[in-house]
Amino acid sequence: MSNPKGGDAYWKATLGLLTKIMIVWFLVSYGAGILFVEQLNQFSIGGYPLGFWFAQQGSIYVFIVLIFYYAKKMGQIDREHDVDEQ
Repeated sequence: MSNPKGGDAYWKATLGLLTKIMIVWFLVSYGAGILFVEQLNQFSIGGYPLGFWFAQQGSIYVFIVLIFYYAKKMGQIDREHDVDEQ
């Protein structure tokens, strides 16, 4: 069932954004913190191995950036599809 105001396009854009964000989230949390930790530990940040840093601190910073990115992009998507809260 399609929405005459473009509801299908809105949900497609929303799910596309969520898919991209979840991929980044997975790569940072699971990939950098677990799968690629040995390769990343060859480098260091602040005297700590990079893999350890991502597992302990870096993933948190990336998650915060993802939250702000999501909020900004959803605002744009809402305005493009005329479903913003104004």
